[in-house]
Amino acid sequence: MKMMKLAPALAFVALTTPAMAADGAWSFGVTAGTYGAGAELGFRPAERFGLRVNGGFFSYDHEVDVDDIGYDGELDLNSFGLMLDWYPLGGRFRISAGGRFNDNEIAVHATPATNVTVGDVVFTPAEVGSLSGTITTDSFAPALTLGWGGKLKPGFTMSFEVGVMLQGSPKIENLRSTGGLLSNDPALLAELRREELRVEEEARDFKYWPILQLSFLYRF
Repeated sequence: MKMMKLAPALAFVALTTPAMAADGAWSFGVTAGTYGAGAELGFRPAERFGLRVNGGFFSYDHEVDVDDIGYDGELDLNSFGLMLDWYPLGGRFRISAGGRFNDNEIAVHATPATNVTVGDVVFTPAEVGSLSGTITTDSFAPALTLGWGGKLKPGFTMSFEVGVMLQGSPKIENLRSTGGLLSNDPALLAELRREELRVEEEARDFKYWPILQLSFLYRF
């Protein structure tokens, strides 16, 4: 579905600038880095301008400590986007801006073994049971990068870019207690809402996602 949304942009450029397209204008390959790993398709119809679509997908464990609660987190990278490239010198150096359909999230889970503070109140492990929730960000994220586009002639090449993606302020969805004596108690539920604010504060750096991406391409 996401590819279908971006395909018309590539088709429009291809159809409206056929005279500028030459050998080496198209590139296709794999990309890996802080987006995750995925495929990349690029088109450079003019000396100073081009565009790329790529996806990034990956999962790994990530711990989130909030006060005296250690949450085990699973970070899922899942995004797909379009970048417009400007080559100010007409060579390989590029400045890129664009946006991504973003579904990056962190699933968090904690099963306390000792008394813990949830919100502003201390609870026992038996009262809390297990805590779980999902930290999410904006579904659309602008991105800005600097990069090197690789060689201009047909054949295998490599490119890279560094920058930042603005994901928006992290939000935790439905932090909840399960299996505890007070899991459905109004007092604990009220403190969980306060705990959500602390988790979001701890995850605030997730708002600015660093971009460091390396691509291996074939230009044709």
